[in-house]
Amino acid sequence: MTTSYKVIGIMSGTSLDGLDLAYCIFSKQDNIWQFQIPHAKTIPYDPKWRKRLTELPQASSLDFVKTHVDFGHFIGGEANKFIKKFNLKVDFISSHGHTIFHQPENGFTAQIGDGASIAAETCLDVICDFRSTDIALGGQGAPLVPIGDFFLFSDYNFRLNLGGFANISFETDGKTIAFDIAPANLALNHFAQKTRLDYDRNGEMASKGNLIPEMFNLLNQLSFYKKKGAKSLGREFFESEFLPLIDTTYPVQDILNTLVQHIAFQISNVISGTKNQKILITGGGAYNLFLIEKIREYIDVELVIPSSEIIEYKEALIFAFLGILRTERKINTLKEVTGAIKDSVGGAIYKG
Repeated sequence: MTTSYKVIGIMSGTSLDGLDLAYCIFSKQDNIWQFQIPHAKTIPYDPKWRKRLTELPQASSLDFVKTHVDFGHFIGGEANKFIKKFNLKVDFISSHGHTIFHQPENGFTAQIGDGASIAAETCLDVICDFRSTDIALGGQGAPLVPIGDFFLFSDYNFRLNLGGFANISFETDGKTIAFDIAPANLALNHFAQKTRLDYDRNGEMASKGNLIPEMFNLLNQLSFYKKKGAKSLGREFFESEFLPLIDTTYPVQDILNTLVQHIAFQISNVISGTKNQKILITGGGAYNLFLIEKIREYIDVELVIPSSEIIEYKEALIFAFLGILRTERKINTLKEVTGAIKDSVGGAIYKG
């Protein structure tokens, strides 16, 4: 018996590149999942939305609630255009939303993009708010991609995502291990934008800079890197603990060079492998040639850079898959990677 689903997965990452929409077709036979991404698109945020999302953590509670709803209507409107453009038949929408607060140590997380508003715009069922149940169960609410990695990308020894934060998942002793490693594109884009660029294309600026040894050593001493077990990062960590260690009197290209080497070094602290092992690399950082070069210098394993659809839309794909598990009432959040007291079926459903 074959089971199939047609789902739009939607993701907005901390690096604020834009809203990712991926039309995903899944099929399952004998408990083996296959997938396709026939259509995908990124909607870049205009200056107004970029400013609004960037400043929201410091805004009033009233602004927060209004933005949550407005962003839901925005997502729904973009989903409608996407559906119309490609004449898509859709079973439901599965949306991660955009993370504004992530403080599992204080018992809360917040991803805006109101599911009711998306459902109202599209007249489709919407699954969202995937992290809250795990947080309520004492977990980190992250990472959520490992179960998708296990079912969809099990051919690889390690699955490394270079998004706003670098994160990884892998299996060892029959268990799935996953966690955030370090700030990645969030940090690199932050400093590239000081030169009026959206990002450092191919890592070209970083490649022309020089390592700042004192800064490199200081960053590597952050207490987060010494933590064992389930751990996750949010913008709060980046702004309060990471950024203050950056001496901005240095040229931007030297700062970027140091950050790239820091990211590669922290990744190498996590991955110790042999040449016959494979690492799947996805996320926008997969296009940063200088970062990939530095990772290769630190790690002697095969790095696999997949198709652009997988690089750019793997997280949207996996959130679409998490939505399927939610509709089937199957576990989609693993306590062994989040630190929760039990596995859970995360996600709120809004009927369209």
